[in-house]
Amino acid sequence: MIAWLPGMLAAPAATCAEVSAAEYYRPDERFAPGTNAARIALAQDHAAEQLSGAAPADAFNAAWQEVARLCRAEPEGRVVRTRHGDSMLLSEFLLTRVVEVAVHGLDLADALGREPWLTAEAADLVQGLLLGPDGAAALEKLGWGQLRFLRKATGREPITREEASDVSRLGIRWLTLG
Repeated sequence: MIAWLPGMLAAPAATCAEVSAAEYYRPDERFAPGTNAARIALAQDHAAEQLSGAAPADAFNAAWQEVARLCRAEPEGRVVRTRHGDSMLLSEFLLTRVVEVAVHGLDLADALGREPWLTAEAADLVQGLLLGPDGAAALEKLGWGQLRFLRKATGREPITREEASDVSRLGIRWLTLG
């Protein structure tokens, strides 16, 4: 996805942001089984095209450096259009990329049997997206640490009926994740 950003930035800016990072994760066709299957097939095709194990790492390294350079050159308030057609602030779209790296990083750490390497900054951003500015108070009321909260909020750890009731009472809204 990060490699699509140069094209998003080269396109004319949308006139106004219509979707926030939280709204980006709304339940609609973007997370439907068919869309997820197409996303997986695209990733598999991309992986099959690689000539060596180092090629994806080399391509990612070049892509993130290019994207970082391009994003730094954009004015504050830059609006982009996502592949789903959403117009949103570039900063909000980049927050969705932090969410993706954070939650899939948890998946990867679990698959490798390793402790998560999620940075405090990324965890704070995702927590802020999910809970807003009073996130620490909500975590305290739930009795969860940040990592446990992120696992539960993203479906990586089951949530009990009692916990679901507590979440509802606190007005916490989960994001739709594919």
